Amino acid sequence: MFSIILGYFGAVSILAFLMMYIDKKQARQHGRRIPEKNLWTAAIFGGGIGAYLGMMMFRHKTRHTNFRVGFLMLAVIDAALLVWIYQSINEG
Repeated sequence: MFSIILGYFGAVSILAFLMMYIDKKQARQHGRRIPEKNLWTAAIFGGGIGAYLGMMMFRHKTRHTNFRVGFLMLAVIDAALLVWIYQSINEG
């Protein structure tokens, strides 16, 4: 059961990470950007870790306090939730 949950969080995190990469690339090339609401949606629905890692690795949206703080908080929440679920499953 935990592997399914971990797989979900992993897939959404990879998606969020790739979205940050693509948006940064498009910003440099003055291309079509990914709307901020889509970045937030991916982060909120389990991609907080990937969004935060992508933001830091690609130095994208790091000047925006709401992204720096928000993505960090979502990453911490996602990590804590995964630990809690893992412990809950293994207690029983």
